[in-house]
Amino acid sequence: MGKPLLLACDWGTTNLRAWTLDGAGRVVGEQDFPLGVSKLGTGEAARRFGAEVRPALDAAGLPAILCGMVGSNLGWREAPYADCPAGLADLAARLIDVGDGVQIVPGLRCEGLAGAPDVMRGEETQVFGWLAQHPARRTGRHLVCHPGTHAKWVLVEEGRIARFVTAMTGELFAVLGRHSLLKNEAPADDDAAFDEGLAAAGQGDALAARLFTARARVVGGKAKAESTPSYLSGLLIGAEVASVPGLLGEPTNHVALLGDAALCGRYRRALERMGAEVETFDGEAAAIAGLFALGAPS
Repeated sequence: MGKPLLLACDWGTTNLRAWTLDGAGRVVGEQDFPLGVSKLGTGEAARRFGAEVRPALDAAGLPAILCGMVGSNLGWREAPYADCPAGLADLAARLIDVGDGVQIVPGLRCEGLAGAPDVMRGEETQVFGWLAQHPARRTGRHLVCHPGTHAKWVLVEEGRIARFVTAMTGELFAVLGRHSLLKNEAPADDDAAFDEGLAAAGQGDALAARLFTARARVVGGKAKAESTPSYLSGLLIGAEVASVPGLLGEPTNHVALLGDAALCGRYRRALERMGAEVETFDGEAAAIAGLFALGAPS
């Protein structure tokens, strides 16, 4: 491991994850900060980055590359979206310089559903990092799923992000589990109930009707109320994997899952139930690789 040459940050709505990287892109130091952009006032991002993040990682004077919601209208400075299809070089050409050696990665925009655009910030860096980790991935077509609050299904063609679709599955799960008649504080760790939800998802159609089964199975059947979060998770994820890839015109024969291991495990369970071949990749390692590919000192 060499000396740190780059400060790389994934700066989201609720949290900031930072790493110092050496000349080969290896992690020298790392730290989390409770500095999500939703918690910061106007102009506060720049001040706290200089006063807290740099000193904590002994990164004074290092060039810095930031991705995520820090580049939104809530963050340090808005980095306008790059349009798809886009490759790593397209993002690199549109980095926003905010001074003090700090650059912000733009998000991506593509044509979405019903004539509206679709957008992402942060996930593009992970996808390009995933591509950078193995050159063979930069050829051919790949379907990449990034599970999360707003899951992204990304079609990659010849090393470029061609288009993508967002599914608000994680947010729906949170809202329904906290603010609806399905409210329940039990953990979503019941595999049998999760599988029952997957089966109830069908082809992902008529979701509003299928959702009521989470209520009816308890009040009109013999299911335990504490199994509801697991059932709901299976139902929502099952509906997503059954229907969303088709919006890209892609079969789910082979899917690369990129992100948190536990959440990717649930998506893997749903996809393999459909007969898909699935590979899972660490989202943090991909983010680091993407930030290094974009920000490495020449």
